Amino acid sequence: MDGHMGLANSLAMKIAGIDKNTNDPVGGTIVRTTEREPTGLLVDAAMKLVFNVIPEVSVNDRREALLTASRHALMRGVTTVVDVGSYVPGTSEEQTWQDFSDVYEWAHSMGKMMIRVCLFFPMPTWPRVSDLIHERGRSLSGWIHLGGVKAFLDGSLGSSSAWFYEPYEDVPGDYGLQLLDMDVLLNATLESDKSGLQVAIHAIGDKANDMLLDMFDKVVSLNGTKDRRFRIEHAQHLSPGAATRFGEHGIIASVQPDHLLDDADSAGRKIGVERAERSSYLFRSLLAGGAHLAFGSDWPVSDIYPLQAIRTAMSRKLPGWEAPWISAERLPLDDSLKAHTISAAYACFLLPTSCGQPRRREVRRFRGPAVHLVARVRRRHPGARPGD
Repeated sequence: MDGHMGLANSLAMKIAGIDKNTNDPVGGTIVRTTEREPTGLLVDAAMKLVFNVIPEVSVNDRREALLTASRHALMRGVTTVVDVGSYVPGTSEEQTWQDFSDVYEWAHSMGKMMIRVCLFFPMPTWPRVSDLIHERGRSLSGWIHLGGVKAFLDGSLGSSSAWFYEPYEDVPGDYGLQLLDMDVLLNATLESDKSGLQVAIHAIGDKANDMLLDMFDKVVSLNGTKDRRFRIEHAQHLSPGAATRFGEHGIIASVQPDHLLDDADSAGRKIGVERAERSSYLFRSLLAGGAHLAFGSDWPVSDIYPLQAIRTAMSRKLPGWEAPWISAERLPLDDSLKAHTISAAYACFLLPTSCGQPRRREVRRFRGPAVHLVARVRRRHPGARPGD
């Protein structure tokens, strides 16, 4: 399960009112038997049918979850995270706002923040985000930074809901899901961008990524050129030539190396070996095309463990594999380390905007930990050399 598919038992489906006569919601799929009986697998927006009948988690439990997650992140060496909220297409947008007021603001007021956080909110609520930033500024403190808005254009490879030009090999005739109307998304992006908000949009399939790149061209032509740092979250499968388009307008490719560990063994079965090997996790091609490559984890979909992610980007090997998957897209140590540190901070406007590089005092602060991190990577990956 990757956050784009849920499994409900018979009791949950009964409570949610899901049966053979239930229509698929827009942007979602109820997986069925040949007799149209629901199997219990719910894809993307279909999950809302069950989410909507699950009792709310108490405020105290949500606060404790933040503290527990923060301690876990610190144990893995993570000091800053991006929280894009708990919003799933088709569900209420209020939960993310409740988490902001009930959890983050509480933790800040009580002196309980342990890690820095950059917050993104559901794109349909962009006027509220704009008003909040106008009233309080982007940085509420050294701990909480207001980033912008987030939307989903498609689903995931594992749930067969990523949006592709060609159908899935294992689901004939299925091209994935388009979760948002492009005109609606364009208008919301234009208004968010005019308001000075950073925009982050999820795209995994090659068609979804191309549609976003085309849409962003329109945003630039209508709103003008500026340092907006548009983020495409995942940028996982790209059509030929798409990698070079990221650099044209300084688009952030926000990618997760450890997702590769989940997909390398199955991508060939799902979209065909040739398609998978020419389109998947094109880290080196993105850098060569001028993209800003920012690493992350997408935790809890994959583990929050930067050292492992850096190693994965360098080796592109699954445990037990002799050869790397798509060897030409491996990254050298220096680029992998930068993507998980300086570039990840740049992607959130957490570095000076003038040059995208840290100030001298920031370099001094980072240099010591970086030396130790590089040494650890080399011990665990003996063949690694700067510039490989």
